[in-house]
Amino acid sequence: MTKTAIAVFSDPSSGSDEALGRLFNALFLTIELKDRGVDVDLIFQGAGARWAAEIVKPDHPAHAAFKAVEDKVRGVCGGCADVFGATEEAEASGLKLVRDKDIPGTTGVLDLSAYVAAGDTLITF
Repeated sequence: MTKTAIAVFSDPSSGSDEALGRLFNALFLTIELKDRGVDVDLIFQGAGARWAAEIVKPDHPAHAAFKAVEDKVRGVCGGCADVFGATEEAEASGLKLVRDKDIPGTTGVLDLSAYVAAGDTLITF
């Protein structure tokens, strides 16, 4: 059975409607696929690692949608969190920091290539 991986790259620190819209669309698609019984992982990658600190806040506009798919969150790219200064906040959020691929110059990243190698669908926001 194939899996769908949804990676959020949008940067909340931009403060743009576009960044928030990308997050919402990633969450909505995760909810829709979960409701259909599709095997789905939600990933926070790149500058998207910064979302971990935001979406766990009960007053954040995307919090309810996040809670609906919290069980589908694979985690936050650890190396990305390091690069974008979001490691402490990601750890405090309770989301898992994933460092399953050694990449030179990083502490390890969430390996998106594993999804591609497995023939899974990779969707980015």
